[in-house]
Amino acid sequence: VQLQASGGGLVQAGESLTLSCVASGTFSSINVMKWYRQAPGKQRELVARISKQRRTNYADFVKGRFTISRDNFKNTVYLQMNSLKSEDTAVYYCNADVYFGWGPSSDLWGQGTLVTVSS
Repeated sequence: VQLQASGGGLVQAGESLTLSCVASGTFSSINVMKWYRQAPGKQRELVARISKQRRTNYADFVKGRFTISRDNFKNTVYLQMNSLKSEDTAVYYCNADVYFGWGPSSDLWGQGTLVTVSS
């Protein structure tokens, strides 16, 4: 199973960007899906999470600006980012809790997509 993130790029402060992450391969189901980010010189931090039932949680620093959503049929998680700030510049990673039908679920990571916000 692979997670493929896309949608990063260079934008101006105040603009919007939408990230996507699709899970491909053979698996039974995907439970929680998350977006993390890691800015240069900083630790990776949780941005948002969404359950299979679409319950969402956000880090305080993105509340009101970012929206996480998912399409369970497409095995895809999205991150709509509005009112972007220079401090949102980071590599964004998707993460998924994948169940293969037996044993414990597995914690999988995508490769990351770079978001650069110029001020």
